[in-house]
Amino acid sequence: MNTHSPAAPVIVIDLQIGMFDGVLEPPIHDAGTLVERARAVLAWARRSGRHIAFIRHDGPAGDPLTPGAPGWPVWPALGQANDEPTFAKNVGNAFSNPALAAWVTDQGADEVILLGAQTECCVAATVQGAIDTGFKVTVVSDAHGTWDSGNESADEIIARHNSAFAAAGAKLVTAQSLANI
Repeated sequence: MNTHSPAAPVIVIDLQIGMFDGVLEPPIHDAGTLVERARAVLAWARRSGRHIAFIRHDGPAGDPLTPGAPGWPVWPALGQANDEPTFAKNVGNAFSNPALAAWVTDQGADEVILLGAQTECCVAATVQGAIDTGFKVTVVSDAHGTWDSGNESADEIIARHNSAFAAAGAKLVTAQSLANI
């Protein structure tokens, strides 16, 4: 049973073509499962009349996520609807774009539900940014992803950050418990 405000929108962070296409970087860890879980959460949100927003990272020149580059658009497999806005950012915290917080508030929401990429960068920064902005935060703990880094596997990074999100006050849910998949 979900205990989220019916007004709480789902915010999809940086799930862009460059995370999945393998052209300039390998696909994000467990990409197929991440997309499957994200799609399930989005389907749940749409069925329940929740609003959805997509965050698109605008990388610097030469980056796979440079505006206009092939890796920049939102990953088409997510099925973004025409009425689901995209908010741009060029730093980790999606709430650095004041239009995002205004959009959430305009939904009558004091809570956000987050998923996306990259766990230790933009997801972590956006979790903290949402908390700092005064929103309650729910993180879909198995619908954010990253790559292996140094001596740490992607799974270890995700687990470590899920613990940190909970310690910061975020509620953690799985895609299955949220979307009943």
